[in-house]
This record gives sequence, C-alpha cells and structure tokens, in this order.
Amino acid sequence: MKLHFMKYRKLSYWVSGLFVVLSILSLFTRGLNYGIDFAGGIAMEITPKSADYTIDKMRSDLVNFKPELQSIDDNKSILVRVGLPKGATDEQQNQRVREIKNILGDRVDYSHVQIVGPKIGGELVRGGIWAILVSFILMSIYIWIQYRGGYAVGSFVSLILDFVLMFGFFSIMGLEFNQTSIAVILMGIGYSINDKVVNYDRIEENINKYHKMPMTDLVDLSVNEMLRRTVMTSVSTLLAMVGLYAFGGSILRDFSVAMIFAIIMGTLTSIYISNVILYHFNLRKMDSK
Repeated sequence: MKLHFMKYRKLSYWVSGLFVVLSILSLFTRGLNYGIDFAGGIAMEITPKSADYTIDKMRSDLVNFKPELQSIDDNKSILVRVGLPKGATDEQQNQRVREIKNILGDRVDYSHVQIVGPKIGGELVRGGIWAILVSFILMSIYIWIQYRGGYAVGSFVSLILDFVLMFGFFSIMGLEFNQTSIAVILMGIGYSINDKVVNYDRIEENINKYHKMPMTDLVDLSVNEMLRRTVMTSVSTLLAMVGLYAFGGSILRDFSVAMIFAIIMGTLTSIYISNVILYHFNLRKMDSK
C-alpha cells in the first residue's frame, strides 16, 4: 500500500502555519511556566507522618506563602513549591525555609529541600538560552555542510519550526519550564533532525535511480520506503515514554509528555515539511552539478 503524502502538501503548510501562530501568540500572552530552576524559589519534598494531615490542610497552613502543592509517589509524598521575593538574600531564603518548617512542625518528614535564589535562576536562564542558541547554530552548520540547495532549505525551515513548536507546546500546555525542559527540547530536535537526514538520504538515492519520475511521486516513493523504519523507531520510543508517564511518577510526567510531543512533531515535520519543501527545488539539476 502506497500512501500519497505529497497530495496534502498545501494543507501541511496551512496546518503548520496555524500551529506556529498559536505557539507565538501563547508565548507572547502566557509566556513560559518557569520552574524554580529559573524563577528562583524553594522546593520541598515532604511526607506526612499521619494520613490525617492532608494536602488541603497543608495548603491552608501555608496559605500566606502562596504555595504550589503537588502529590507525588502515588500520593505518598507532597512536593511543596514556594516563591521567593525578588532580590532575596541568602539569609532571607534560609529564613523562609525555617518559617515553613516551623509551621509544618513535626507532622512531616523531609526528603529533599532545594533553594534556588533569583540570581542563580537568572544565570540558569541565560545558560539555557545559550545552550539552545549554540545547538541551533551547530545544527544549522551541519545541515549546510551535509546538504545544499533545497535539502538545506528544507532542513533549516523544519529546524526552526521544531524549535517554535516545542516552545509553544510548553507554553500552551503550561508545563513547567526548567533545566530538564532544555534537555527535552534539544533531545527532541536531535531526534527530528536524525529522521530528516535519513529521509533525505533515501530521496537523494532515488533521484539518481529514477531520472524521469515526477518529483511528487519520487518523494512519496522515498517516504513510503522509509515509512516502516520511521514508524518502528517512533512507536518504540513512544512506548518507552508512555511507560515513563504511567510508572515514572509525577515528577517525570512533564518530561515524558514533552518527549511524546517531540517524537510525533519530529516525525510529521520530516514527512510533511522538510520533504514537501523539496518539491519547489530542481534537485536533479543540483545533483548533476
């Protein structure tokens, strides 16, 4: 069975454009949900000693701190997040921890306490931005060296699209954006680029093999030939992420959800964006040079 992907090339442009617009609007209106890594604050992982001390009672006790409380480890433990005043000193940060512990008293056990000051958070944001920019530049250089003309343009456009959609997904879904999120984005983009390189290699092989085949048919043929490999790779990775989502606990759920989106996004942009863009270039003429 041969699927005709190029038949929907115009629709792919419209759908991609819609998602880009939604992503940009969300980033400008809602922004990113910065975690304590970037925004600064206190994170405590605690376990109530008694089942009577529920998360609602804890929220009521800490109401003056405007906490974010989340059940983890199958509701056995609670993750408490509390923001810090802008420009808080080390002493003020430690004082906030003491105040919280005084309120909770001996009703809980503490598994983990993390403090990230606003200054450190700002430095982590800048480090994350630099990591993304450097990776983007290196990937772009690799694409230019590996390919030329339409191949390079297709890869570069889809690379930009992947970055925009990944950030847009974090914004629209309200997922916490932290250092792990940077790793997820770079892993997802790397997965996507690898998929595009494999598809382009097959298209280039078929261009040299089928000299008179129309470009739409040639791209469809190449994608169909690689479809089994693409689907098997994507499904196996997706199953691992689904397992991580189901059994990895709430802390890993944002990671697994973002990776699931990255895998699906990378597969679709490889088929419907990077490949479709090739239709607008005379690849046979370039290969003959």
